This record gives sequence, structure tokens and C-alpha cells, in this order.
Amino acid sequence: MNLEKVFEHNQEWVNKRLGQDSQYFDKLSAGQNPEVLYIGCSDSRVTAEELLGAEPGEVFVHRNIANMVISLDMNTTSVLDYAVEHLKVKHIVVCGHYNCGGIKSAMIPKDLGIMNPWLRNIRDVYRLHSEELNAIENEGMRYNRLVELNVQEQCVNVVKNPFVQRAMENGLEVHGWVFDLFTGKLIDLNLNFDTILENIKEIYDINE
Repeated sequence: MNLEKVFEHNQEWVNKRLGQDSQYFDKLSAGQNPEVLYIGCSDSRVTAEELLGAEPGEVFVHRNIANMVISLDMNTTSVLDYAVEHLKVKHIVVCGHYNCGGIKSAMIPKDLGIMNPWLRNIRDVYRLHSEELNAIENEGMRYNRLVELNVQEQCVNVVKNPFVQRAMENGLEVHGWVFDLFTGKLIDLNLNFDTILENIKEIYDINE
């Protein structure tokens, strides 16, 4: 990427937008009203707006390594709270991707320094599903399945939040997706949260 060209490309983009709608930036600066919160991976190959075909202002985006939702990470929790309580989004999407470097790094028996606490959360996902994962002989398929299970567990972490549960009673939907880098396709995991949370509702369901 040629950084010297960035501002030149920006001006071209501005001209294009104004050519399509002379009031474009007046409307953009008036405020945002996104219907979707997208929680994805920081991987440079997986950009939310590109995947979703979204325009500026349509998607509220949060990205980190391996699309994690960790209760003690105030960055993610603050994004969740703002999206649900203030922006009133209608959908929360947790999107992982195959061939995820964060997932692979978590499974390497190596000291990765400051990354260790973060990656430990992915290792916990493996521990929860070790029986299923260890039965998969093909390493690539095992990693891909861990990507899917990680998305599932991060969706569960989203739903554990009381403000999310309250919003779900009023129509908020949570989705788990995976982007297949090898085909370019988005895969809906069609997660059933009633089933997934059935065994832990006594602990996490605050709406009894």
C-alpha cells in the first residue's frame, strides 16, 4: 500500500460521492443510525463493510484478534453497551473466519508474551469442546471447526450481558457467521441460543 497515494485516493472518493449526491457529507455528518453491530477479527483480509456490502453509517464495527467477546475487556463491553443501549441496533453479528491466525496461534505451545492472556480465552474454547475437536484428524478441518466453535462461544458471551438479554426480549437478534477466505462466502452458523444456553440459563438468564 502506497501511503503517498492515500490522500489522492481520498479526494477521488470525495469527488465520487459528491458526484452521486451533493448532500452526501451533510447527511453523513448529521448522525449515525446503524442497525447492525459487527464484531469481527482484526485480520486485514476481513473488512466488515466490504463483506456486508455496507455503506458508511450502516454498520457499527468492533474488531479484535479472533473476534473475542471477553467480559473483562472494557473496550468490547463498552462497544456492546453503546450499540445496544444507545444506538438501539437490531442485530449483533459475531463473525470469525477460516485460516484465522489468532486461532492458530492459540494452539501453538509457545510463550507469546503479552498475547498469552488473550489467547488463553481461545484455548478455553478448545477445552470446552476438546472431545469433538480431538476427534477431527485433519488439522485444517480441526482449526476450521475451532473457528466456528469460537464464534459460538463469543455469541454466548454476548448474550450473557443483561442489557443484551433485555434487548433480545424486544427483538434484538444475535448471529454467528464465518467468512470462508478460500471461497469468499459468508456462512451463517444458524445458532440456536435457546438450545445453547439451556444448560446455563440458571446462571446467566436475568429475565426469569
